[in-house]
Amino acid sequence: MKKIICYGDSNTFGFNPKDGTRFDENIRWTSVLQMSLGVEYEVINEGMCDRTGFIDNDKGFLFSAQRHFPKLISKCGDIDFMILWIGTNDLQFQYKISISAIENGLENLIKIAKTKAKKIIIIPPVILNENILRGYFNCQFDETGIVKSRKVGRIYRTLSGIYGCEFFDVNKLVKPSDIDGLHYDENSHKIIAENLFRLF
Repeated sequence: MKKIICYGDSNTFGFNPKDGTRFDENIRWTSVLQMSLGVEYEVINEGMCDRTGFIDNDKGFLFSAQRHFPKLISKCGDIDFMILWIGTNDLQFQYKISISAIENGLENLIKIAKTKAKKIIIIPPVILNENILRGYFNCQFDETGIVKSRKVGRIYRTLSGIYGCEFFDVNKLVKPSDIDGLHYDENSHKIIAENLFRLF
């Protein structure tokens, strides 16, 4: 059986923008991918709401990828596929993260993943839309985060090339829900899974 670890934040966890609940297993892209691939694969969802990739998160260990990810990898055996989709929450205005810090942080996670994963798929942060300024998450994101979300994809693409990773540009396939400008709806999860399936 081939192992696929999907490491990320709320869009990997399966956050429903309509009501803040978690999509059930028939909807989450990780679960749809599992159903499509079948019993020869094990798709493991390691998503966590509000997880940051490159900034120490006050919520604790599980929410800080730079601390949690190395521990997770150290406990794993060989990993056939690692899907790494992290970095959106680092764009919150409270963190004031620089583009160079994002680049250094992502490079570090890729290096750690390469110690165990045979193939790594890198997904860039969600390109936020203006609705985030009018919704529930306007207490975390402002215009600065929207601008950065439009710029960082090139860093993810460049590092993917340097380290021999697959770059999966989710932003060319789907856009976040207009409800909160951050999370994906049910149909988008299906589209993400269908397109990831082609990489296996």
